[in-house]
Amino acid sequence: MSEKCFACPRKCGVDRSVSQGFCRSGSNFRIARAALHFWEEPCISGENGSGTVFFSGCNLKCVYCQNYDVSHNCFGKDISDKRLLEIFGELKAQGANNINLVNPTHYAERLASLLKDNKPDLPIVYNTSGYESVETLKKLEGIVDIYLTDLKYCDDEVSLKYSFADDYFKTALAAIKEMKRQQSVDEFDSRGIMKKGVIIRNLILPGNVSQSIKALDAIADNFGQQTIVSLMSQYTPFGEAEKYPPLNRRITRREYKIVMDHLDSLGFENVFVQQLSSAKEEYIPPFDLTGV
Repeated sequence: MSEKCFACPRKCGVDRSVSQGFCRSGSNFRIARAALHFWEEPCISGENGSGTVFFSGCNLKCVYCQNYDVSHNCFGKDISDKRLLEIFGELKAQGANNINLVNPTHYAERLASLLKDNKPDLPIVYNTSGYESVETLKKLEGIVDIYLTDLKYCDDEVSLKYSFADDYFKTALAAIKEMKRQQSVDEFDSRGIMKKGVIIRNLILPGNVSQSIKALDAIADNFGQQTIVSLMSQYTPFGEAEKYPPLNRRITRREYKIVMDHLDSLGFENVFVQQLSSAKEEYIPPFDLTGV
């Protein structure tokens, strides 16, 4: 792995052992929580829970991030490669359905190197914002079993304003095409738990219904109606959202209905939909170094 980091689309080119790029992360793994999580899609969490590992830092820095202290402030603890593998084993021993790598983008190359010869005997979930480098994703082929990815926005000015990335849509679309190339068939076990495949998420943002509609259209046009779509309504103002109206409120019932009606009109065959009541802070786990 190169000393200079070009792992994500920002291509900062810094040596993370001595400096930090946009993600504000060093070269060692830094995590904020490792525990069973029960609030992912049913085919990911199931009854046993998903073995989630929350990585600190982020290459996107969304102003409304619900994990703000972790993504922006980099709260967490540095751990060794050996300790991360031990954590995977501990989560498996707790009955986890999978190992769920949350926000792993800025550690993708290091994960690819580590897991090449140390892959746990559980499906590996790559839980990402979608802002990924195709070149880096190719290094994860044969390692990642499930891509759980966002498609957040379609308009460059919106992604620049909220996530500091005016190339988000074209970058995420290319990344998802690579994910679908690697995992072209969605597979499930007898319990309905996902073993392989791709799930594309969209979070409805207040005052930005058009972004969800365009994202759903893009999914239908590029990947077809059999693609698994997860429409999320859990948005709750966090981080710097108060500075960015209308992100300083939850979505309305009318906004929810508009997006839901459009989703129905597209004829997707495999859909997960959150109820409007999902917009609660209690669904966000405490970042307190549990399991670290």
